[in-house]
Amino acid sequence: MIPVKAYAANTATTPLAPFGFDRREVGPKDVLIDILYCGVCHSDIHQARDEWGGSIFPMVPGHEIVGRVSKIGKDVKQFNVGDLAGVGCFVDSCRTCVNCQEGLEQYCEKGMVGTYNGRDKEGAPTYGGYSSKIVVDEQYTLHISSNLQLERVGPLLCAGITTYSPIMHWNIGNGHKVGVLGLGGLGHMAVKFAVSLGSEVTVLSSSKNKEADAKKLGAHHFAHTGNEATMKSLRSHFDFIIDTVSAQHDLNLYLGLLKRDGTHIVVGVPPAPEPVHHFSLIGGRKKLGGSLIGGIKETQEMLDFCAERNIMSDVEVIAMKDINGAYERMLKNDVRYRFVIDMATL
Repeated sequence: MIPVKAYAANTATTPLAPFGFDRREVGPKDVLIDILYCGVCHSDIHQARDEWGGSIFPMVPGHEIVGRVSKIGKDVKQFNVGDLAGVGCFVDSCRTCVNCQEGLEQYCEKGMVGTYNGRDKEGAPTYGGYSSKIVVDEQYTLHISSNLQLERVGPLLCAGITTYSPIMHWNIGNGHKVGVLGLGGLGHMAVKFAVSLGSEVTVLSSSKNKEADAKKLGAHHFAHTGNEATMKSLRSHFDFIIDTVSAQHDLNLYLGLLKRDGTHIVVGVPPAPEPVHHFSLIGGRKKLGGSLIGGIKETQEMLDFCAERNIMSDVEVIAMKDINGAYERMLKNDVRYRFVIDMATL
């Protein structure tokens, strides 16, 4: 077994604290990664505090992992010792269902194996990236370009692919008017991707003070959603809205901003279901869709796209000891736009 240092939530109501455990030995198809950086996702808070139910404790969060390969199994063909590597939101799937066969492992019919707060095929709990090392099958490991700033790469493996995947699936690009609802970890990546593909992008935000940031990120326009006149002027305006908001909000209001045949794409998860009136859809043949992260092949494609176009997350690097304070700041929306842990501080 491989001894590992980490930070873990021991219960849903206690702060994260130092924790030691053992990783499995490196198997024939595995790579051992020394973790350099790990992003902090809002879902880490949801799961560490058991807000979605079913959490497994002790829990080592973290699914935005960047590091360097320090050992490989005898049958590994895609990685060498010394390579930069990443691990995203899942580390395994059934590999045989139609979705896995089509490279859409995130929709595995038997359930993907989460990087943390999941159970592997032997039933053991999975532990994530708030740790010094991780062992992953090479098939679920990603190549990271040395052209990218490593501390800014981790969030691409969650926030990045979560917004890249629907943009590619719906062929969003040149000539489209796109609204990005919410300007946080997900929203700021949606802006960067949509702008890079030639869309005219408007950030829709309830925070007036985010206008300067929206423009700095490349958005062409900014709309304060609390301004009734502004919202009225945007009715029937957008081809697509990418909805990254995880707080309660009125979907019917935003469906009214779509053109005929427009699509509202949800990637954020509010704590309770939102009602949708049928007239909000049938009045303009509009569509309400959703998207969940991305498969391994598409995530690699996204990382390569980012390397070619110098697209990275905007981050604030923190020490491991400051993780509990970072959680509290995230709950107050006090981060621009993703915390990333420097694992050297562990």
